[in-house]
Amino acid sequence: MIFTSELPIRFAHCDPAGIVFYPRYFEMINGVVEDWCAQGLSASFHEMHMQRGIGLPTVHIETDFSKPAELGEILLAELSVVKLGGASVEIQILILGPQRDMRVKARLVLVMMDLKLRKAMAIPEILRVAMAKYSDVPAV
Repeated sequence: MIFTSELPIRFAHCDPAGIVFYPRYFEMINGVVEDWCAQGLSASFHEMHMQRGIGLPTVHIETDFSKPAELGEILLAELSVVKLGGASVEIQILILGPQRDMRVKARLVLVMMDLKLRKAMAIPEILRVAMAKYSDVPAV
């Protein structure tokens, strides 16, 4: 299963040439992760951070920018789980254009964190099971 999210390209995303200024993609990528948590994992950032005292920060990211996106386009983000570890999850996010042409490919490592202790922790089983649905790799 793949988590999908639409990304409308707004004026605030663009540079004076009318194309997405590359740092804005990192904001979009984080938004996709946040939407995945809320909609795909049934654990919003608000619930995790404010109620449960846990977070899922990005500790590593690799990004390839293939083709620019322009103001007014609606892109499609596709998120899948590449690897599911004890405290971390590696995900891939593809950002595709209206003709499903590759615009951005990102691989991220996210780590489950106890916000009070500021330390990595095991991914709670309920989240692990939900994450595994977006992977061909069984939960470890």
